[in-house]
Amino acid sequence: MTRAIDVHDLVKRYGTRTVVDRFSLAVEQGRICGFLGPNGSGKTTTLRMICGLLTPDEGGGTCLGHDLVHDREAIKRQTGYMTQRFGLYEDLTIRENLEFVGRVYGLDRLKARVDQSLERLGLTTRQGQLAGSLSGGWKQRLALAACVLHEPKLLLLDEPTAGVDPKARRAFWDEIHTYAAEGITVLVSTHYMDEAERCHEIAYIAYGELMARGTAEDIIRQSGLFAFVATGPGADRLAPKLRDASGVSAAAAFGTTLHVCGPDRAELERAIEPFRGDPNVVWQEAEPTLEDIFIHLMGRAHDNAPGVEA
Repeated sequence: MTRAIDVHDLVKRYGTRTVVDRFSLAVEQGRICGFLGPNGSGKTTTLRMICGLLTPDEGGGTCLGHDLVHDREAIKRQTGYMTQRFGLYEDLTIRENLEFVGRVYGLDRLKARVDQSLERLGLTTRQGQLAGSLSGGWKQRLALAACVLHEPKLLLLDEPTAGVDPKARRAFWDEIHTYAAEGITVLVSTHYMDEAERCHEIAYIAYGELMARGTAEDIIRQSGLFAFVATGPGADRLAPKLRDASGVSAAAAFGTTLHVCGPDRAELERAIEPFRGDPNVVWQEAEPTLEDIFIHLMGRAHDNAPGVEA
C-alpha cells in the first residue's frame, strides 16, 4: 500500500524546551490512525508539522508524496486540518462559511460543492443559521464540512469531538470511517479510549516521544501489564488503599467494580492478597485495557514542561 504519511526523527524546539523529540510515523493510505497522549505532549505541534503549518527543526519525510520541508504548500492544498477550537466565522451562516472557505481554495463549481457538502453532513436545513448559534455537535459538522470541501487526501483532526455528546460523536466517527473507505487517510488526536478503539491503529506520544504504536490489540498484547478485577460490595472503595501499593501502576473504580493493574504479576498478586479475605469480594484476572496501558506509560514518561525536574 501507499504511505500517506512517512515522517522520521521529527524535532521541534521552543527555546530550550524540546516539544517533539525524534518522532517517526508511517500511515498507509485510507487508514485511520489515533493519536493519543497527555495534554502538552506535542500532539498538536506534530500535526502542524505533518500538514506543513510548522517546519521541523530536524528530521523530515514525506506527506502525500511531497517533501515535508520543501513542499509545504503542496501538502496544505491536499490536507484538511480541523483544529481543537472552532475556527470559522460565528457571525456568518453555515453556507456563507463554506462559500468563504471555497473561495480561499479557489474552487470551481463552488455552489455545487457547497450543496454536496451540506447534504452529506446533514446541514442543508440549517444552512441559513449563524455558526455562532450552533451547538457543539453542529459546529463540529460544519468544521468537518469545511475540512473536506476541497476534497483532501488527508484529514488531520485535533481532538475534534471534545465536549460533544455521545450521539454526535458516534455520527462523526461513522462519517470518518466512510471517508477512510473512500481512500482518505485520517490522523486524529483524542483522549477518548472508545474512539481510540475505533481507529485502525494507534500512536501514543508522551511529552514529545513516541511510546507505543500498533493496533489496539497489538498494544494490549505487547504492554507487559497484568490486571485483576474485583467485584462485590465495597470493591470500589479499595482503590485508594491499592493505588500507591508496590507493584500497582493503576487502581481505578468503575461503578461498583475495581480494576487493578501492574507490570509484574507476582508483585501485583502480593499487593491484592491482603484484600482477598473478604468473602463478598471476588477477584478475577482480566486483560488490561487501553486506559490501563496509557496511564502506565504516562507514569514512565518525563514531563518536559518548563520547571519540571527530571
